[in-house]
Amino acid sequence: MKLVGERRALAAAIMAFYFLGYAVLALSQVMPPLTKALAAIAGVYGLAFFALVAGYFWARWYSVGVGLYGVITSAIGIWQIGAEPVLLFIGATHLAATIMLWGRTMALSYDGQSAWREKFHMDDNAVQKLGGSVMKAGVSLPFVLLYALAPKPDGASLIASIVALALTGLGIRALVQLKTWGVLALGAAGALLLTLAGVDLLQGDGLSVAQPALAGSLLVAAAVPFLAPIARFAAR
Repeated sequence: MKLVGERRALAAAIMAFYFLGYAVLALSQVMPPLTKALAAIAGVYGLAFFALVAGYFWARWYSVGVGLYGVITSAIGIWQIGAEPVLLFIGATHLAATIMLWGRTMALSYDGQSAWREKFHMDDNAVQKLGGSVMKAGVSLPFVLLYALAPKPDGASLIASIVALALTGLGIRALVQLKTWGVLALGAAGALLLTLAGVDLLQGDGLSVAQPALAGSLLVAAAVPFLAPIARFAAR
């Protein structure tokens, strides 16, 4: 699939559309308990838009992850309440953005650039590992934000979820900077979220289990490919 510039522009426009949409919802305070969460999700899309336009090497991976987040949430919504037009629109636009950013020709504008690979001494195998982890982190970040910033009656779970959010945000930033501690932060955030999901399940709060369970699983999966190399390096 050619038309690289046009595809990139359309994908960036979709991210900008959702940034503005969530920002308007947050500013209008139509759902006061979720105002912070909506503002944070706006930031997720805003970062995707800015990164795509700026041409950061990790922008395509991250934006594909955000696109897959939209596809997943729309699919869950359709499964729960049916094929509502809004859900179909959300799913279709996120899927379109994901498809537009997919492919080797699009990668040449981002992660396919040689400059950053040479700077960090990355071969194709390492690039693929990093790309998969950034995508998983991009999918999980909105779920972590929604879970951490949603109202909670239990103060302990609130603190734990905020810690998980901080680890996720810092971990993603460090991951794209190829810092070892970023992998460990993502793994720790994933383990903490899975623990919170287990606590919610034991307390009978089945509705809140899905977000931390899915996000935690993705973050652990993002960290796993790097754990063996880190262990070998530490054992030297």
